[in-house]
Amino acid sequence: MTRIRAALAVLFSVLLAVSATAQDIVLTSHDGKIEVSGTLLGFDGEFYRVDTQFGELTVDGSGVTCDGPACPNLTDFVAEVRFSGSSVMAETVLPALIIGFARQEGLTATPSRVDERSFAYELRRPERTAPLARLFFRVGTTDQGFADLMDNDADIVMAQREIRDEERNAAETAGLGDLTHPRHARIVALDAIVPVVAPENTVQQISPVDLVRVLSGEITNWTDLEGPDAPFALHMPDAGSGLSQDVEDQLLRPAQAELSEGVLRHQRNRDLVQAVANDPFAIGITTQAASGPTRALPLAGGCGHALAATRQSIKTEDYPLTSPMFLYLPQRRLPRFARQFLAYTRSADAQMAIRQAGFVDQATENLPMGLQGDRLANAIVSGGAEVGLEELQHMVETLRPLSRLSISFRFEPGSSRPDAQSRSNILQLAQALESGSLTPRKLVFAGFSDGDGGASANARIAHRRAQTVRNAVLAAVETEIPDSIEITTEGFGEAMPMACDDTEWGRKTNRRVEVWVN
Repeated sequence: MTRIRAALAVLFSVLLAVSATAQDIVLTSHDGKIEVSGTLLGFDGEFYRVDTQFGELTVDGSGVTCDGPACPNLTDFVAEVRFSGSSVMAETVLPALIIGFARQEGLTATPSRVDERSFAYELRRPERTAPLARLFFRVGTTDQGFADLMDNDADIVMAQREIRDEERNAAETAGLGDLTHPRHARIVALDAIVPVVAPENTVQQISPVDLVRVLSGEITNWTDLEGPDAPFALHMPDAGSGLSQDVEDQLLRPAQAELSEGVLRHQRNRDLVQAVANDPFAIGITTQAASGPTRALPLAGGCGHALAATRQSIKTEDYPLTSPMFLYLPQRRLPRFARQFLAYTRSADAQMAIRQAGFVDQATENLPMGLQGDRLANAIVSGGAEVGLEELQHMVETLRPLSRLSISFRFEPGSSRPDAQSRSNILQLAQALESGSLTPRKLVFAGFSDGDGGASANARIAHRRAQTVRNAVLAAVETEIPDSIEITTEGFGEAMPMACDDTEWGRKTNRRVEVWVN
């Protein structure tokens, strides 16, 4: 995108002095020498975006006057922002944040129905006649949100899954920038994919491998899960929903499996969980926040270590099927009001609003060593044969005086690149250290590995991962952090597995970097 400021406008005078015929806006420099005409694409209160015969231009409003039917009202400017995508985010997460933001800023937030699939919030200040902003929401699917962004029918995408490669490439081709960059992919809340059953169902846990077999139709009877002799009734969200696609991305695609044709689809999650709750032989896929009257099954492996979806296990990504909720922003200026709202979504007040809405917030929590009993017991029971007492003692002696932060870092499959939640955590930790909201005396990046390979090699790999994450956090610090904070790295290899190493999902869960402080 080209940006023209008044100070540089003379450089383009020959090219841009064009007729305003059939155009709806003409921007004229204050000295009258330069004119830019075209179709107004947006105005954020400071800059105009104009589609001209030379392409899309961004013009500093302080250096020009505007003439034409599309010129905005500069006296009572109303910021307008269009959201599109996930119905769950549109109907629960974003309203909670808007109401919290309005309360903090002393504004009123009034919702109104636009049509069957759209609604809006109007935010006002009591002493002002015109509203400050109108936020429009198109309620649909994550797919629809990305499509609307490409068509310039949305400013922000609400996504219940991570952007896919084809969407990322299309966005870059359209000049919207790299939507995987942490500054364009904002996680606003956390959730998790959970398999659910009726409360009276006798099955107590399920392995991810067996879950894939259920989803693909490879197994069809509860006896395969040590349950009663009865067929499964498999319930799933609509095919186009972000949750359904997240199941494909996290479970089916890595196993090279396809969803069974006998699945029962539901447009609304409340209908799905109610159907499962009423049928003792049903199994469904929903999220931890929306599990309602059903019972979520912990994920287990052959070594007997089960992981349940809790607030802490979702924050730390110890639960392997986390499902962050994203706002995807294009590489263009949004109105100042929108930027203020987006900054609010990372505040402590916003985290409380997220939690009250029933989702998992991103506020950092301390998890003392005394609360790590199950993990330490599992380290002793499940640790590799090469992990001796000396290594375990070193780990315990190092971590005992410290508390674990709820921020962890994990990596994309087959890659040293942190996954989406971890990339967000890098920025979050850097900002906490920089702002002084986190002021430990000592901060340890502790690396862990899976059990593939020798113990000494795994310890070195884990240490390199810890160093990589430390360097990424320090690189994300824009100013400086206090010299009084001692920052170190450790590599404990396979000494404290979180899951069994007999599956790829278990190995991914074990490959991690934790943060410990005092």
